[in-house]
Order: sequence, then structure tokens, then C-alpha cells
Amino acid sequence: MFKIWEHLKIIIKHKLVVMKYCFKSGLYLQGILHDLSKFTPVEFFSSVKYFNGKKSPTECERDNLGYSLAWLNHKGRNKHHWEYWIDHELKFDSSRMPEKYVYEMVCDQIGAGQVYMGKEWKQSSPLEYHLSCKNRRGLHPETLELFEMILIFIKDNGVDDICFLMKNKIFKYSKGV
Repeated sequence: MFKIWEHLKIIIKHKLVVMKYCFKSGLYLQGILHDLSKFTPVEFFSSVKYFNGKKSPTECERDNLGYSLAWLNHKGRNKHHWEYWIDHELKFDSSRMPEKYVYEMVCDQIGAGQVYMGKEWKQSSPLEYHLSCKNRRGLHPETLELFEMILIFIKDNGVDDICFLMKNKIFKYSKGV
């Protein structure tokens, strides 16, 4: 019962923080719908089973089984994850994400960092995290360029300014749609 409560507290806190940044960025529906799949049985009960409070339950599940059913379900239902956009028929690792999902991915990265890092989070944290795992990601080159440009802006100017710019659609792909 303890694991259920602790996991539930974390996912609700994460959802509320991401929703706050989505709303500030003008992504109202995305803020409401963000990560609802975490409450589906496959994700929720798997994450509770592998919850330890120190490491992502999906990583623990992957360590134990060699894969994570929770993650496979999550990435396939949430367009703010670059993995959702993988099409193995294309020459790129993934398709270019629509800007509104790049913006939600930014809000998700900020929210996850603030929830999991707590007081240690700083405005350079999203960029630092991204750079630590960039080589394991298969973002479309244009999506990667836009995402990194936004993360650098956050490092230099803060979260409130980026939310304003995303809401006003200042950050866009340089080559158009």
C-alpha cells in the first residue's frame, strides 16, 4: 500500500507541475491530458511494482525484464515523447515532431526535473539532462535543433520567459512546416 501511495503522489505532482507550465505556454488541452496513460493499469501497476523512490520504475522494470511494458505503453500514447514519432520506414530515427508537442516535451522535462530533483533543480538542469542522454536519443535533426535552442534559452533566461515565447509561438522550426 505504501508503494501505491508514494507512486501516486509523484505522478500527480509531476502532472500538476507539467500542467502549470503547459497552461503558461498556452497548451491548455495538452496540460489537462498530459500523461493520463500513467493511470492505466499496465503503467500504473507496473510502476508501483518497481517503485523504489530512487530510480524510475520503468528503468527498474527494464533492468529486471529486459524491457518495460509501462514505457512501451507510455511512449506509444503520448505525443510529447520523441519515441512516439519513430517510423522505421523513414531514413531518420524519428519523424519531425509538431511544435506543440516539442513545447509539451519541454514542459515535461522541466516538470520532471523539478519534481525529481527538488531544491537541486536549476534553470540549466533541463539542458544538462538532455546533454547527458543526447547520444541515446533519436530525435529528428530539426526537432533536436528546436528542442536544444529552447533548452539553451531556458538556461540563459529562465522558465517564465520560455513559456511566454512558446505561448506566442516565437520558437519555431527554421525551415517551416
